[in-house]
Amino acid sequence: MTRHLRFILGDQLTRGLSALRDIDPTQDIVLMIEASAEARNVPHHKQKIAFVLSAMRHFAESLRAEGLRVDYVRMDDPDNQQDLGAELAKAVLRHRPASIVATEPSEWRVWQMMQAWHAGAPLDIREDDRFFCSRADFAALAKARKTGRMEFFYREMRRRTGHLMRDDGPEGGQWNFDPENRKALPRGQRPPPRRRFSPDTITRDVLTLVAARFGNHFGDLEPFGWAVTRDDALQALDHFITDCLPTFGDYQDAMKAGEDFLYHSLISPYLNVGLLTASEVCARAEMAYQSGDAPINAVEGFIRQILGWREFVRGIYWTEMPDYALSNHLNATRDLPMLYWTGDTPMRCMAECIGTTRRHAYAHHIQRLMVTGNFALLAGVAPAQIEEWYLAVYADAFEWVELPNVHGMVMHADGGRLGSKPYAASGAYIDRMSDYCKICAYDPKVKLGPKACPFNYLYWNFLIENAATLRPNPRMSLPYVTLSKMPAEQRADITRSAAQFLSGLEPPKETTQSQLNLPW
Repeated sequence: MTRHLRFILGDQLTRGLSALRDIDPTQDIVLMIEASAEARNVPHHKQKIAFVLSAMRHFAESLRAEGLRVDYVRMDDPDNQQDLGAELAKAVLRHRPASIVATEPSEWRVWQMMQAWHAGAPLDIREDDRFFCSRADFAALAKARKTGRMEFFYREMRRRTGHLMRDDGPEGGQWNFDPENRKALPRGQRPPPRRRFSPDTITRDVLTLVAARFGNHFGDLEPFGWAVTRDDALQALDHFITDCLPTFGDYQDAMKAGEDFLYHSLISPYLNVGLLTASEVCARAEMAYQSGDAPINAVEGFIRQILGWREFVRGIYWTEMPDYALSNHLNATRDLPMLYWTGDTPMRCMAECIGTTRRHAYAHHIQRLMVTGNFALLAGVAPAQIEEWYLAVYADAFEWVELPNVHGMVMHADGGRLGSKPYAASGAYIDRMSDYCKICAYDPKVKLGPKACPFNYLYWNFLIENAATLRPNPRMSLPYVTLSKMPAEQRADITRSAAQFLSGLEPPKETTQSQLNLPW
């Protein structure tokens, strides 16, 4: 009889995982399952599916090389029932373990599945201690009213971990250097070539599988350049720290046509499946500051994304689900426009951001928040629909991190739990932070008329439509003062222009789903 069946999920590819920590090679077996139900819970980007499957297969091989026994259920196994619970039950019949050992899943949906499993052996679910703040710790901080805003939670995590601390205060004399991190990319400045990884035999097999089984899903499958092993993920981290981090801070909010990656780390997929850990990434960045290889504004901004935002959104997710996902503070109900899947729009900023998403299953945080997210917010897209899109199209998107970011930061659907005001902006912001507007069909300096940037009238229409809800917000007082001074005729032109534009995004009512060519 097998003593323990160690069940590892596809985003738990960390050798130090709690479920593997005390494994006995002579008596225990590691179980890993590929299930098409997980690849189809939303229409995931083809590269995302390939990345997770290839990383899983490589991780299994690394465990075997260590001398561990691994029962690996491949998706193309004809006996695979393509469901985690069903395949776990079959594995229990195969191995007759005394117990199943697992690490708590990252997503509420899988947690609920686990609670319903009757696999035929006791299930020991252990804490996922790859995070700085456990679910229990965050709940305790929330009860003590220390999680009201990310900034104060972030400071607490700095104190607890010691990252970027000098004595009892922050390194550099201030907690947050964000005001220094908002520069547009200077004309002629070229970011460094990015480290990408050629597919090996295992990855090539996966790419063939994905092309055959998920060929109608969104996104380009090749060229595929993601790291799928821990060694390659460490190389990607070293490349970022050495070649990009020194300049990352200054230009982390910048956007440039044709430059899909700029100075961003590109390591979030590796963090979110476990090829890298948050603690080693933050330590590596801090070492760059201490050695004088990267400035404080860059290192602090990067560490804040991991130690602050990443931990904060996970805490919000696990503390407030499942009700959190059901809120719709602004009562947004519009269907997600097809342009999110096709990229077919004369709005160059949207076309660029959706284009890089299609090519790489990636877009950086400002493209997600202030272009595709800003548009969804201003257009009044139903939160659940835009949330499903983000979950589907990005390689780093797992619900625990995607949902709070989109529901709270992008859509303000939580009423201000995550962000104190909506991240709404007109075309002027995109013009200031990018070169997208230079050859666009629309002009960000024109407010109304056929040449006007749609973000301009959509922004003011958003304020008009949501005045009863947003006007009392003190952080929205300035735009509402401006709005109150607008002549009634101008306000009417704004609402008319917005209605006309938004109606043009909707397919004719008689259009069928097959005619829309939806990507699933």
